Amino acid sequence: MTALSDIQRLVECESPTEDLAACHQVIDTAIEIASKVLTFKAEKIVENGRPIFWWGAKNPKILLLCHLDTVWPKGTFTPTWQVNGDKASGPGVFDMKCGFIQAMHSLVGITDAQNKIALVATTDEETGSATSKDLIERLSKGADAVLVFEASLDGKVKTGRKGTAMYQIKVTGLASHAGLEPEKGINATTEIAKIVLQIAALENPEFGTTAVPTVMKSGTTTNTVPALATLDVDVRSFTNAELARIDKSIRNLKSDVAKVEVTGGINRPPLEESSTMALYEKLEKVAASLGVAKVGNASVGGASDGNLAAAAGAKVLDGLGADGHGAHAPSEYIKISTIEPRIKLTNAFLIELLK
Repeated sequence: MTALSDIQRLVECESPTEDLAACHQVIDTAIEIASKVLTFKAEKIVENGRPIFWWGAKNPKILLLCHLDTVWPKGTFTPTWQVNGDKASGPGVFDMKCGFIQAMHSLVGITDAQNKIALVATTDEETGSATSKDLIERLSKGADAVLVFEASLDGKVKTGRKGTAMYQIKVTGLASHAGLEPEKGINATTEIAKIVLQIAALENPEFGTTAVPTVMKSGTTTNTVPALATLDVDVRSFTNAELARIDKSIRNLKSDVAKVEVTGGINRPPLEESSTMALYEKLEKVAASLGVAKVGNASVGGASDGNLAAAAGAKVLDGLGADGHGAHAPSEYIKISTIEPRIKLTNAFLIELLK
């Protein structure tokens, strides 16, 4: 299977986001693969210092959006690529190197595709798309449809995603000797502990809103009243109003005795069904015309670049990529038997969208 061997090449070219040289290498590898699969030449562009794969139109009618960076440090998986029955595993195979190859192969045989469609893959999605955000928004504004080849949910496409906000809270107190004169210090640990409880209380299950204190660091030595503490916070919700509510609350956090500083904010707005259902309904019609089972749809907690595309005003459909499990987990794998059927469906969907 050509697609599977192409996926293997990409997976074995490990590409953690933070390793810029590795990200250049994976883009170069993707271009080599594209030169064998597609007739029109792909290229590498650099956007704000980060490499990006680009094939096709400069102002596309349809944007196929992917990323080729992963969360895994090199050497995490041993072996890097493994096949057991219908499962293929490796770093980034599910999220989302398989989806990229599926997108590429779905372009085969489409007349004049290079003048109407662009296949774009970034290398900073896993850390928030800070360098590629402007490019994604610009391309999305001019496109009739943005198709995101992130992993599916058991084969279902994704018609809703939570928006995300990330914060770091810094509490500055005053050091003193913890045994001799603790009363002369201002304890940053106890002050940030109070803030942790306030943040946790901001969640709202009715709207799927989570506010999760994650990484916390405080103190220097056991016998010193801590003068500095930091806290990372992960916030997600299906609505913009909820993100705005929590943003305001976090920025108003205070301590009676210590200095509190907040950095960060909303980085991806929600992907709402108003942006996705029209394309989803078309996909189901195409599936029915091919005589295949209903695809299905779902809303999920994780964000993607599809959120950015929708915020730019585009019609979006997400989760068109791999069928498998274990994104960001050691158990990450794809189902090999689902690769070719999804390529066939996506190819027919693209032809329908170009009519």
